[in-house]
Amino acid sequence: MEQYLNPRVKDIQISGIRKFFNMVAEIDDIISLTIGQPDFPTPQHIKDAGKRAIDEDFTSYTHNAGFIGLREAAASYVEDKYTIHYNPVNEVIVTNGASQAIDVILRTILTEGDDCLLPGPVYPGYEPIIKLCGANPVHIDITQNGFKMDAALIKKNLTPATKCVILPYPSNPTGVSLSKGELEEIADLLRSRNIFVLADEIYSELTFDDSHSSIAQFLREQTIVVNGLSKSHSMTGWRIGLIFAPKSISQHLLKVHQYNVSCASSISQKAAYEALTVGKDDALRMKQQYKERRDYVYNRLIEMGFEGVVKPHGAFYFFVKIPDVLLMSSFDFSLALAKENKVAVVPGDAFSKLGEGYFRLSYACSMDQLRKGLDRLQSFIQR
Repeated sequence: MEQYLNPRVKDIQISGIRKFFNMVAEIDDIISLTIGQPDFPTPQHIKDAGKRAIDEDFTSYTHNAGFIGLREAAASYVEDKYTIHYNPVNEVIVTNGASQAIDVILRTILTEGDDCLLPGPVYPGYEPIIKLCGANPVHIDITQNGFKMDAALIKKNLTPATKCVILPYPSNPTGVSLSKGELEEIADLLRSRNIFVLADEIYSELTFDDSHSSIAQFLREQTIVVNGLSKSHSMTGWRIGLIFAPKSISQHLLKVHQYNVSCASSISQKAAYEALTVGKDDALRMKQQYKERRDYVYNRLIEMGFEGVVKPHGAFYFFVKIPDVLLMSSFDFSLALAKENKVAVVPGDAFSKLGEGYFRLSYACSMDQLRKGLDRLQSFIQR
């Protein structure tokens, strides 16, 4: 029966990140610097809120968009943090993680033959959904632009078919973000054009040197913001994402979301309410440790002789160029590193063809693991 499946589904692939992670996971004594999974436990007060939800029988369906108290807390959170106002009644949707939010948004706005612009290299979760919609992913090469997709690059790639621009900043896999001025330039370019902006801001609370700015501050009516609690509050398994969008767009997003999952887990929603109110600043403690790790990794990579290392502005990744002298593909480099020196990174080609020649290193692990992993990387490079 396989031949009768949707051909678009058969054409897409399992994420290269997960594929490589699974491939090397069985290697004894492997140090994994692969998955973007915070190594901090979910804060205890948030776990307690989830337990209370069960004990108090808050275990039924909620409103499709999430219970109103959580939507009010989410709206208050982004207004306080990023000075963007959304009406919690009809402009906020609680989703099953940011991944489901991205799926809902792209299926709502894209139609057959549309072009969707996104940076390359980029997180691999967008392209398959774009293709399932019958639209075309258009990767913009940012490798020679400090890993930034700016107004000039976007303008160069606009066509009459352009329907959406994806801005995933701070970025997975590069850790780079866009400044307020750079976002204003993009907003000026796209204003009055019939183009949506999907702003994936899941790492917005993990910025190290400057506070996060959102393009929704400058282009609210065309922007759909994705956020969530997986990275900021170390709640990956709780699966809580958030969509913020103008009412005219949100009312249609809600229809797709409703038929997809009905609503997010009620128990997780109660935990999320605790995170966005009592735990509003929980990310600060984690962020300080991530910054220390970032600085340590940056200095080690420079000492090893890696060229053109871009220091991340946020998230918890480095995207590192493999030395040309090695004459190895990103996959061969990463596989040899795992087998010979027992440290796992992600091949750059997992983040589109434009990631070839690089590898992604996650520093969402203990300093002890980082030291050991980087020692092994250094030994591998020297040999």
